[in-house]
Amino acid sequence: AAEREDEGVALGGGVVGDLAGFAAACWMRGVRYLQIPTSLLAMVDSSVGGKTAVDLPQGKNLVGAFHQPCAVAIDTDLLATLPERELSAGLAEVVKYGALGDAPFFAWLEQQADALLAGDPLVLAEAVRRSCEHKARVVVADETEQGERALLNFGHTFAHAIETETGYGALLHGEAVAIGMMLAARMSSELGLAPLLDAALRAALLERFRLPVAIPAELADKLDPSALLSRMRLDKKNVSGRLRLILWRRIGHAFVAEDVDSHHVLEVLTDALAGG
Repeated sequence: AAEREDEGVALGGGVVGDLAGFAAACWMRGVRYLQIPTSLLAMVDSSVGGKTAVDLPQGKNLVGAFHQPCAVAIDTDLLATLPERELSAGLAEVVKYGALGDAPFFAWLEQQADALLAGDPLVLAEAVRRSCEHKARVVVADETEQGERALLNFGHTFAHAIETETGYGALLHGEAVAIGMMLAARMSSELGLAPLLDAALRAALLERFRLPVAIPAELADKLDPSALLSRMRLDKKNVSGRLRLILWRRIGHAFVAEDVDSHHVLEVLTDALAGG
């Protein structure tokens, strides 16, 4: 059996990293572990920051712990082995960093979209570096998500509800995040907080990365807006039963919206499921 001096290694994508990290956090009240992410999504998001968790039928990441890896070793040459769909899913999380707090990075992604899709190793390495730097800055300031770190969940409250309600697997996580970010942008626009043009610019970039910007019709037919809202109420950012969502004012300027009116959320979900 592993002893406290032993060290685990998480070699794989986000699920492997989360599971290994959670096991490391629990075993003997915490043993060291090393993250070696093999997917773009894991490289830019789940391997960095110390969040570890497992999904339950009731919701994503509901059982977990904050447990920092002793190191994260990223070999971007591994990205050449990814299927196109997996690469695109990872790019959703890359776009997130530009959308929530780095407008110049968002503009760079627009300029480099073709190279990123083509798997240009230098451009992909730069995207990974800038994404990790952004996340690391936020995590250092707020490791256990008491404030600013919540911004990194931009689009995720909607995304996690969709993933859970569809049974995990109908969409890749990055695909659900792409849809979730567009739902958050739609809500921001309908509340008069953000211009529609910025939402259109982000939709265009996500589509260039071969990502969905709306709930696919074959899934929308099976989803109920009230059920999705119920899933969103389980989100870990909520306080005393009040919905907290990450919305935005424009590209590069997201914020935590406190005590969001659930009726507005239900209207957005209903419209989205109807194909609006």
